[in-house]
Amino acid sequence: MIMAKPRAEHAFLERLVGTWDVTSEMSGDTPSVETVRSLSGIWVIAEGRGDMPGGGGPATTVLTLGFDATKDRYVGTWLGSMMDNLWVYDGEVEPDGRTLSLYTTGPSMSGEGLADYREQITFLTDDHRTFTSSAKQPDGTWKYFMEAHYHRKA
Repeated sequence: MIMAKPRAEHAFLERLVGTWDVTSEMSGDTPSVETVRSLSGIWVIAEGRGDMPGGGGPATTVLTLGFDATKDRYVGTWLGSMMDNLWVYDGEVEPDGRTLSLYTTGPSMSGEGLADYREQITFLTDDHRTFTSSAKQPDGTWKYFMEAHYHRKA
């Protein structure tokens, strides 16, 4: 087996490395914190910690992202202590060079069956990024339903 080496595509992922304060409409006044580390420049692992909205208690999330050279695609997973679904991602960096679009399938919001989702990580600056989620509609469009802001800690 040939050892993987960081490629140009991994540079986008390295921008995520650091500690971030996270706020969203759902978190209200209780921001969470995400710590992102690099695994040899090939993968990033992000661990988030915070409280669920509405007094739902503490929650932990784990995001993994990498670039699979054989697929020529970004790949990853997301899991959270609040659910038993493993989200598996496949995606690409958009032509703007600042947005990573990740596509996945998971439980529908109605609670019945599965749905397609698009989640996007967009760098507004090196120290401020967003994470948005959208659900695919029957007509093929994406309906936005969630946005979180990440601000790099000094």
